[in-house]
Order: sequence, then C-alpha cells, then structure tokens
Amino acid sequence: MARMESGRYPIHDTRLANGLRVIVSSDHQAPAVAVNLWYNVGSRHEEPGRTGFAHLFEHLMFQGSANVESGQHIALMQSAGASVNATTWFDRTNYFESLPTGGLELALWLEADRMGSLLDAVGQDNLDNQREVVKEEKRQRYDNVPYGDVMERLVGLTFPPDHPYGHTTIGSMADLDAASLDYVHHFFRTHYLPNNCVLTLVGDVTAERGVKLVEHHFGHIPAGDLPPPPPEPHLGPITGLPRDEAVAAVPADAAYFTWRLPPLGTRAVDAADLALFIIGGSQSSRFHQVLVRERELATGAGSSALQLIGGHSFGFASARARDGVEPDLLEEAMAAEVARFIAEGPTAEEVRRARAQFERFWLQSLAGLATRADQISAAATLLDDPHRINTRIHTVTSIDGEEIRAAAAEHLSPEHRATLLYRKEETR
Repeated sequence: MARMESGRYPIHDTRLANGLRVIVSSDHQAPAVAVNLWYNVGSRHEEPGRTGFAHLFEHLMFQGSANVESGQHIALMQSAGASVNATTWFDRTNYFESLPTGGLELALWLEADRMGSLLDAVGQDNLDNQREVVKEEKRQRYDNVPYGDVMERLVGLTFPPDHPYGHTTIGSMADLDAASLDYVHHFFRTHYLPNNCVLTLVGDVTAERGVKLVEHHFGHIPAGDLPPPPPEPHLGPITGLPRDEAVAAVPADAAYFTWRLPPLGTRAVDAADLALFIIGGSQSSRFHQVLVRERELATGAGSSALQLIGGHSFGFASARARDGVEPDLLEEAMAAEVARFIAEGPTAEEVRRARAQFERFWLQSLAGLATRADQISAAATLLDDPHRINTRIHTVTSIDGEEIRAAAAEHLSPEHRATLLYRKEETR
C-alpha cells in the first residue's frame, strides 16, 4: 500500500512474479516522471581476474537489443524529451531517465527490451568496439589527467587485491582484453535478471498505473538463479601505517589518507561521516581553518566518507600543498588535526552545522524526481528499506557529539590510516 503521511513521500512497494521489485512514489506537481533501475551488480561482484565487466555492461546496454538498433536507446529517449544516463559503482549499476509523463511507456519498453534481449545485439564486433571505448575512457579519465590514479592507489592501500573492494570500477584492461564473448554473455545472464533489479518510478504516475505498465513490459522476462552474494570479510582497522608515493606531472604536491569504516546502514558509519565533515567537509572545517588559513600549508583540504554495503566503507582525507611546502609536513599537520579532533571532540556548534549541512544535502537530493528515485532504488537494493528516504534525516540528526567523537576515535585514528603522497615531477 502507498504510504501517505504528513511531510512524507508515498512509497508503493511490490514485486512481480518474476522477482522484479517495483516501487512507485507518486508526485503530481509536474507532468514528468523519473524511471530508475538499480541492478545489484557492481565491481564488488566481479571475479578475480575478470574485473571491469560491470562497467563494460554500462556501455553495452546502450548498444542495441532485439528490437532496438545500436545507439537508438538514447536517440529515442531524447526525442521524447528525456535526459538519460547510467553509472557503475562498487555496489551497483544504475540506469535512469527523466522525461515528460507521456514518454513513460516508451522508456519502460526500451528498458525491458534490453533487460530481456540485450544479448541478441552483443556479438564479437560489438564487444570489441566497446572494449576500445572503455580503454579510451580510462586513458582520458585515469591515465592522462593529474591525480587520475588516486582512487586506484587508495583502494590498493585500503583493501587487499582479492577483497571485493580491492579494485576500482574501471577494472583491468588486461582482464577485459582476455574476456571471451561466452563469458560476457555469462556475466549478463548471471546479473541482469528481473529478480536482481529494483525499478523505481517517481513523478506523475499513480501506483496502480505504474505497476500495470511495468507488469505489461517486464512481466514476461523470466527470473534466473542468482549468484551467491560476494563475501564480506571483516578486516578490522588498517595497521602498520602503509603508504605509497607517486612522482607525476601534477600541479601541486598532495597528501591523502584512507581508513576502513563500518558499512552503509550502521549508525557508526553515519557518525564517522559527520566527523569527517567537521574535520574537512567545508570551508568552516578544521582542515580549512588550520591548514589553509592559519598555517597556510595547503591551497585546499577536505575529508569525506564513501558509504558502501559490503562489510566496510571508505574514509578519505586530502590536502594540496602550497608552493614550497613538503607533502611530508602536510601529512604531519593533517594527522595532528585528526588526533586533536579525537582528543577534544566536536563543539556543539560544529555538530549543529554538520547536522544542518546533512539535512540540506538530503532535502536537495529528494527535491528532484531523478535524484529521489535514485535514493529510493539505493535504499531498496542495498538495505531493503525504500522507506529510508522518510526516516533518514531523523536518524542522522539524532547522532550527538559524543557519538561522533567515539566513532572518530574508533575508526579515524591516525595510527590506523594509510597514506598516499604525490610529489611534483621536476621539470628542466
């Protein structure tokens, strides 16, 4: 049943016979609708030696299906006034479009056609072409830009290579080169199943009509046997102060920290996230006040959490050095500020600002149909709780200063960090 309470978004949550989870949140303020699909497959679901496939399919899903020619998915959607995109991450791959309500059935037909018949279009030529597209993306976004390999290096410092989070979503180009067409088909048949997907509709559609349309377009697609979930090994905090150093053509020396945090859905990771916001999440943060303004060691500094579901999340901190400041000094100053925060805890004003900033961010993410649909799909896929969008503010704003300090002490100790230093390449 739809959930209608004062100040809350309605949530109608059901499953089709084939396991597809359908969530409708009606909002008739404008004649528009967001269509959002989350497949429960990201880089953490990949096998060792076969990385990069979740991201590869983000590309292949736009290259045609049984009844749609290559490139026509986006063209047809844009002709209906839609914005269209897809992303891949550690925990999921999502596909989404926002468009006038009149185009809803076209959007659902296109999504159903590629869920049910993508492999009709994935031959050797198509696979080879999209592998080259991924390689070019890696060159442009990772290999040939300053600090482009930061995430890859931090991931390697935070988790062992065989951990589900031990590689980035772009994956290994050698793994993609070695992939056979048979394995690519196997990957799709394993993960791109209706019973491995959440489809969320937000906007100018009733729950009754939304479910009826989804049933019409997706109900014939058969369910499949789901693979076992990836392991969630608990590794404890980082020990031994591991570090990495890089010399590259970057505009400034820089220092980065990384920590292992608790997983998404825990109060502890939310408290650690608030701590990282107070330490380095804004221009009123401690990093900015001390490293940038008072000591003039850095041109910019920040810290944040990346909340993930698979047993651990990431905590990050970074700073870029001013000219003449050694990154080792920056590292020392960053560690000292984190240690000071753990010793003192946050002030009442810092807690108030952090809660207010979270509330502003959360309300902004729910204001748009597309971002609201994405939050609903995320909560349903990862936490089995689409109603989380209506309770999230209360959960986070109920965390007090002592909880924040305790989470920092347990999870953000400078003694349990890994460090990456970037040094500018000397030019002649």
